[in-house]
Amino acid sequence: MAIPTYEQFMYPFLEYLKDEQEHTLKELYDYLPKFFQLTENEIEELLPSGKQSIVVNRIGWARTYLKNAGLIESPKRAVFKITARGKTILNVSSIHEINESVLKQFPEFLEFKYGKSNEENPQPKIEDESSTPLEMIEKSYNLLKHSVQHELLNKIMECSPSFFEQLIVELLVAMGYGGSIKDAGRAVGKSGDGGIDGIIKEDVLGLDKIYLQGKRWSNPVSRPDIQAFVGSLLGVKANKGVFVTTSRFTKEAIEYAQNVDRSVILIDGEKLTDLMFEYNVGVSKETVITLKKIDLDYFEEN
Repeated sequence: MAIPTYEQFMYPFLEYLKDEQEHTLKELYDYLPKFFQLTENEIEELLPSGKQSIVVNRIGWARTYLKNAGLIESPKRAVFKITARGKTILNVSSIHEINESVLKQFPEFLEFKYGKSNEENPQPKIEDESSTPLEMIEKSYNLLKHSVQHELLNKIMECSPSFFEQLIVELLVAMGYGGSIKDAGRAVGKSGDGGIDGIIKEDVLGLDKIYLQGKRWSNPVSRPDIQAFVGSLLGVKANKGVFVTTSRFTKEAIEYAQNVDRSVILIDGEKLTDLMFEYNVGVSKETVITLKKIDLDYFEEN
């Protein structure tokens, strides 16, 4: 048989977890090819890049979709367990396979697939649309990027507060502030720091400083939190600050930061992972694809 698509892998993947116990990803890599009775050649067939097998890649995407739809959870690295929502899906007699039409009923999946929805950036229509090859590549790229961003946020939430503070400093250095990690910035993050988690030079010479505050939160950051940070800036006679959170900012917090007589930049979880992705902090390149078009000048005859 042909190698199953990632969608075809999803239902048996979820069904394997129905005993509500924890299972490793390796177990799924072993079980699912046997479930579909794949041959050794099919199991070993590689992607065009030659870096990963097609089976492993598609099982990995099945896992990613199930997890971001809230059907499975990962209590620890490469270990998975079915959720209450996942059990509900298995109990629906009309559902014998899981595809995007099933997953799109869950807001978490829509956010994963299309990003956060707001008035300026509404989620695209759910129905399928005809796309050019370039549009399909762009959509696939964005999906890969969103997946990496979700994983980044999950990893950040698992790390210590001090690691998060240092990450913020390293990100700003990667963005060009202050030169090197050695002399550009330092994480403070100790009792009595006056609400300042880090200090970074705005330039290589250190003619001005930027003060940092990081909140590794799940709950939104409200206006009083920003007011307290601005108060901390006043306490050290600083004019510039960056407030970073893994969650989001309330509308009142954003309006206050925009109107205060200090330069305060707010970076929420989505923007944080977007910057980490752009400046290669916590990520590494997997593969590079070069698109080519015909060179019409080459075929010009004198």
